[in-house]
Amino acid sequence: MNELPQQLVNGLLLGSMYGLVAIGYTMVYGIVQLINFAHGEIFMVGGFGALTVYLYVLPDGTSMWVALPLMLIGAVIVSVLVAVGAERFAYRPLRGAPRLAPLITAIGLSLALQQAVWAWYPDARSAITFPHIEGGPFEIGSVTIQTGDIFLIIAAPISMAILAYFVMKTRTGRGMQATAQDPDTAKLMGINTDRIIVVAFALGAVFAAVGSVAYGLKYGEVQFRMGFILGLKAFTAAVLGGIGNIYGAMLGGLVLGVAESLSTAYISDIPGMDQFGSQSWANVWAFVLLILVLLLRPQGLLGERVADRA
Repeated sequence: MNELPQQLVNGLLLGSMYGLVAIGYTMVYGIVQLINFAHGEIFMVGGFGALTVYLYVLPDGTSMWVALPLMLIGAVIVSVLVAVGAERFAYRPLRGAPRLAPLITAIGLSLALQQAVWAWYPDARSAITFPHIEGGPFEIGSVTIQTGDIFLIIAAPISMAILAYFVMKTRTGRGMQATAQDPDTAKLMGINTDRIIVVAFALGAVFAAVGSVAYGLKYGEVQFRMGFILGLKAFTAAVLGGIGNIYGAMLGGLVLGVAESLSTAYISDIPGMDQFGSQSWANVWAFVLLILVLLLRPQGLLGERVADRA
């Protein structure tokens, strides 16, 4: 139990990263009812965009405190370009098609982005070392904070605050809410729903880019497969929180991160369960949690039942 504060902090940090990526899933689904399974790869290309700025744009020896904002900008640019391009050329032509068509397209786009990075990015066939911030770790009572987590501690709450302000206070944000509720009526009210959809894809990509930089700093590497499992967990977080609910996506990410951290730390202490507490079982327990939530509360933690909306 002495390790509980540390495990809770580890889970909250991990869950913040899941939540940042889950926001992209839930925003797109809330507006166009599309599960964008390529969003994990939009997260992945953001990490490579940040790495490209550090390796090929900045001079050697640039301080990470100077490089990090520029790397974040590079990650955002690459992720947004890929997301907006996917919306325009892969998803928009299929907007009136049966739902299975864009779903299959999303899976195909996911594989295509993985293979494009694998084939064309230098040395991407194996993990590439990501630059790290010097210093640390930092001790706060019984909790240790790694240097690579400092960015996530700062970026996650700031990102959520900016998103909340954007959605609630800006004209475009209110247009997104209206489009999510009833796109046909939103059109009649003069809202350009095509533009709103593009904004949703772009905003989701921005948060995925922030998450990709946090991932690189936390784990010290990026690789072309990194978006697959993390994307699935982010989608799980979005479902846990209530797919279509922005705040639910972050809450679902935090719940998932804490559950994953606690399960790997304590399940092995249960008699007869010692083989189920290793890190390799973390993914299993994450999806066990998803199944339990779907059985007990199918609409998610903050989602509304269809009967409640009727």
